[in-house]
Amino acid sequence: MTIEEFFTTAQQFWQTVSTSTLIPGLDVQVAATVAAVLVAFLIGLVIRSRVRVFAAEPNAGPLLYLRTMLYRTRNLVAPALSVLLLGVAVEVCVALVGQSWLIRIAQSVAVVVFFFRITAGFVGNSLVSGLFTWIVIPLATLRVFGWLDAVSTWLDAVALDVGTIRISLLSLGRTFVAGGVLFWLGSILNTFGKEAIRNRHALDIGTREMVIKLFQIGLYVSIFLLLLGAMGINLTALAVFGGALGVGLGFGLQKIAANFVSGLIILFDRSIIPGDYIEFDDGRSGTLRELNMRSATLETFDGKDIIVPNEQFITLPFVNWTHNNKKQRYSLEFSVAYKTDLRTMLQLVREVIASHPKVLSGPELPIEERPDAEISSFGDSGVNILVEFWILGIDDGENRVGADLLLMIWDLLKENDIEIPFPQRDVRIVRAEP
Repeated sequence: MTIEEFFTTAQQFWQTVSTSTLIPGLDVQVAATVAAVLVAFLIGLVIRSRVRVFAAEPNAGPLLYLRTMLYRTRNLVAPALSVLLLGVAVEVCVALVGQSWLIRIAQSVAVVVFFFRITAGFVGNSLVSGLFTWIVIPLATLRVFGWLDAVSTWLDAVALDVGTIRISLLSLGRTFVAGGVLFWLGSILNTFGKEAIRNRHALDIGTREMVIKLFQIGLYVSIFLLLLGAMGINLTALAVFGGALGVGLGFGLQKIAANFVSGLIILFDRSIIPGDYIEFDDGRSGTLRELNMRSATLETFDGKDIIVPNEQFITLPFVNWTHNNKKQRYSLEFSVAYKTDLRTMLQLVREVIASHPKVLSGPELPIEERPDAEISSFGDSGVNILVEFWILGIDDGENRVGADLLLMIWDLLKENDIEIPFPQRDVRIVRAEP
């Protein structure tokens, strides 16, 4: 059979099928389906190439998370347009030939493809990914074959009545799906919201953290209320639930409630903010890295994390080294022999202390903040010298200055033949007279 004969036979077959009374308007439905999918594909290509957020992968900068998520939606443009245009084609075919079953099947397939693209490109959570894979996509597939209504009726028939509440497999499945989708969207909004607030550099860090916590509280309360609505629970029942919750908080959840309220107090009075160096009376100390609603995390200079309940910041005394002023004063002590030229030695020590890059020095500073060396006291074996200096931050970690200064003083004393005394004792032996 030649190519011409093949196309002639195919054309005759198509004419026979399309004009058959068994499948009326098939040619119109096929043409409308192909046209809708083709137009959606072409428009999607234009949008992906012309719209800036879709054209190139975003680089580092403000709102990187949001711009990345928008860029990844480029793969949803064509499936979404296909669903939309196939819906328009359904109405057109119903008006022209009174049939649209083929286009409805194509639209259902487009919905399945759309959800599959969402699962593959956006859902990183394994639970939500499984939810889309094993529930949402199968439901869309049932919709393709027209079995969804029958399955929904059967699931709704399998029910259990508890008082005035009716629990069916359909309501449980709807709640599970709605909960998974809501909490997935909540995690995305939470990440985007935190990034957007933290990029508001006009606000100080304490205000930003307070706004973030309030945003998180409002977000998850909204999700909880929406989930209750999806479950079919009357929100007026929350009054009873709130009373029961209050009793529970009064007895079993006292510490949790106290930490939660303490976290709110800390956020509002801003007595501590991330970046502060905190020291408790019991010796626990570290840089405040994270402040949550229940606890705070102190990071020590040796890489350990100390989890401190928020209540302890309200009830226990602590020292905030860097809250209002990052500048800190430290001191060192050493001794020199009594024969030392103290005036020359003290000036040399002041100069060597001021030469350290992390020590604050210069004529523009107040005299009390400049590096200083002075006589502390006269000891048994030598003259005790006190060195005082200021730095920005805590003398540890990246600002570990004290050990460097001691070594610099040691080198200075050796270069100038200045003796560091050691304890001396005169032992006198007295012979007893015979």
